[in-house]
Amino acid sequence: MNVAQDTSSEKLERHPAKLGRPSHADAHQNNEPERHPTGLSNPTRSGQAAGQPEVRTAPLRLSALLKQRAAVITPPGMVKVSRTADDRIVRDARQTLTAGIFDVDGVLLASPHERAWREALTGLAEPARFTTAMYQAEVAGRLRLDGARAALEALGVPNAQGQAELYAERKQACLERLIKAGCMTAYPDALRFLRAIQALGWPVAAASSSKNANPMMQLIPFGAEHMLLETFDANVCGRDLARGKPAPDIFLLAAFELKTPPSHCVVVEDAPAGIQAAKAGGMTAIGVARHDDAAGLWAAGADLVVTSLDEVAVGKLAQGKSCLT
Repeated sequence: MNVAQDTSSEKLERHPAKLGRPSHADAHQNNEPERHPTGLSNPTRSGQAAGQPEVRTAPLRLSALLKQRAAVITPPGMVKVSRTADDRIVRDARQTLTAGIFDVDGVLLASPHERAWREALTGLAEPARFTTAMYQAEVAGRLRLDGARAALEALGVPNAQGQAELYAERKQACLERLIKAGCMTAYPDALRFLRAIQALGWPVAAASSSKNANPMMQLIPFGAEHMLLETFDANVCGRDLARGKPAPDIFLLAAFELKTPPSHCVVVEDAPAGIQAAKAGGMTAIGVARHDDAAGLWAAGADLVVTSLDEVAVGKLAQGKSCLT
């Protein structure tokens, strides 16, 4: 079954209110990876030579960077926006952008995650109560067990803490079945945006909390001879980190593997927790509102919110701005 939602044809007026922006008043798993001395996993990077000498000072810099960053960021107030003569929205970035970091589920792929979480509720709560809005607010972007607990608590399930592990296991079994059945597809606008970013000469990273992201990307063609999984310069999907989103750890690790300062990275996310994580890491954040949830992405601190990545002016990103085409 194809669970993709075709958003590439959606048209959007170039005004913050049309994107759901709040007003001022509204104020299973792969082989165990290597590990750095910090305890963080060391991803296998495309083209990295086997037996390459380890740089001893780099893990220490990453460790120090993680300690500097708060677990969550308080959503900022309204960000100053300027308008061009042809009525485009333009936000000035605080730094030059030179690298891209992509969440997977909901950004690059229309995956069966939400369906799996819903179906796994049978016997615990009424599955129909698990809406897309609940998935985006409580589960999307979070570590599996954290998402399970948050969903059960939101649904008022007794002993949510104790039931979370069972729920997470059920969801994983259901998801693996759906993946094998091919119940996923790539968002065409996301693949076009990824190619455009690569055409700038930027390195790119995949950074999903899900351990299922890599198996799914391995099934998605990207060009004539490669799969989507093979296109990234760094891949930190599913790493065992001390903190999940909205903490910035996974994005800081991605920036570290790209050898790019966090302030020079743009993160593409579809969940408020992911936007918060990007901003907590000092990065520019683009929110993709594929589920009529732009307001939550703005509130989380997104620098730009679109319904399709075709709307992002990629050339302006290279000039240090995030804006609509």
